[in-house]
Amino acid sequence: MLTFTGRGRTSTCDGATRRDFLRVGTLGAIGFGLPEWYAAQAAGGVIPGKNDRSCIMIFNLGAPSNMDLWDMKPDAPAEVRGPFKPIATVAPAIQVSEILPRLATVADKFSLVRSVHHKGAAVHDAGWQMMQTGRLFSGGVNTPHIGSAVAYLEGRKTDLPPFVVLPELMGRGGGNLPNGQAAGFLGKAFDPFSLNADPSQPGFRVPDLLPPKEIGGIRLERRRKIRELVDDAVATFESSENAALLDGNFQSAFRLMTSPQARSAFDLAQEPTKVRERYGMTRFGQCCLLARRLIESGVRFVTINAFLTVFDEITWDIHGSKPFTSIEGMRDVVCPMYDRAYSALVEDLAQRGLLDSTLVCNLAEFGRTPRVNPAGGRDHWPLCFTVGFAGGGVQGGRVVGASDPLGAVPADRPVEPADIAATIFHSLGLNLETKLPGPAGRPFPLVDFGHREIQELF
Repeated sequence: MLTFTGRGRTSTCDGATRRDFLRVGTLGAIGFGLPEWYAAQAAGGVIPGKNDRSCIMIFNLGAPSNMDLWDMKPDAPAEVRGPFKPIATVAPAIQVSEILPRLATVADKFSLVRSVHHKGAAVHDAGWQMMQTGRLFSGGVNTPHIGSAVAYLEGRKTDLPPFVVLPELMGRGGGNLPNGQAAGFLGKAFDPFSLNADPSQPGFRVPDLLPPKEIGGIRLERRRKIRELVDDAVATFESSENAALLDGNFQSAFRLMTSPQARSAFDLAQEPTKVRERYGMTRFGQCCLLARRLIESGVRFVTINAFLTVFDEITWDIHGSKPFTSIEGMRDVVCPMYDRAYSALVEDLAQRGLLDSTLVCNLAEFGRTPRVNPAGGRDHWPLCFTVGFAGGGVQGGRVVGASDPLGAVPADRPVEPADIAATIFHSLGLNLETKLPGPAGRPFPLVDFGHREIQELF
């Protein structure tokens, strides 16, 4: 966030400084600073890119149980197969759990990869890093979220930020590690815009679209030209290179706050009640609906955190005993919410003609243990799990890879986090040989050598 004091301090005629204006959160959330602004300019990070596809990443924080949901083992012993039965879907190659009946009706629109694995520690935040960046952080280097890399390479299409996280950034994971939901070495200029609000709540408004209290909304609307807000007494500063850059950042915040397009995109009140209820009046459901609206309005990348932490709420983290979730909690609370929202999102995108231009990926940090534990739940298991893809050029109704009879390890077509990242970049039309400006200015490969997109999906 930019801060200028002394001779460079400027005020509006209302007495609000530029620092006050930026402090409301917009640029703080986007993360612009002068060094990052230079880098963004040099890299074309604020110039619209040539690719039209966008991505919605649903991150199933907590880690769903593949054996209980979409890689079921009905012929395995009871302690492996669990309490649920598989059901047929509209896609002959796919069966899902009986507790996901709505997904069964849209299985022709998504495909599953049942052989994902990684070598990270079986702790949530290690998996968050790997699955959202394609790498495990090491040597003090934080690699960028896939959405941040897209924002860097493709820039923004409209007044809206290129990369948005809903409803807010991840919380604690128990390992005290960075969660991978930032731009890392690319700099804060490419951090995501975080909503920091629950769109399912009555009177939902986006805090960063509200004008600062020092500047009334009507007055802010009148003063669209940035130069009219600048005090003539600082003309010397205004002629400097730094001031020109400050104006660029200031204008980004101003443009977002005053943009009818931005306000409209975040305004769920414009959706008919029937549509909102179709997604479910839950935080996750309304985030899925909001993601669709943002993609329609030109946002390139949206990450939806299905949950914010594995603590203090019912999540996919089904260890079986408190303070974690039981299998019954997954059945009665988590799955109905997820089943309703995800199926609505895929159907809605398809009906609006947006599915082919929007990749929807369902990721998680790992899977769950093949055997049910003594508490009746399942524990962390990074050795084999399932992810899903829909749209964005992905052919629906397919299954890629397979786990062994116990769901313990890949038996066919092993897939790693770097392959997942490559698949997303490929769908978005990015060259996998691209180099990012890494630490100390050294070129850094967009995707680790030897990893490619999962070609069987396309």
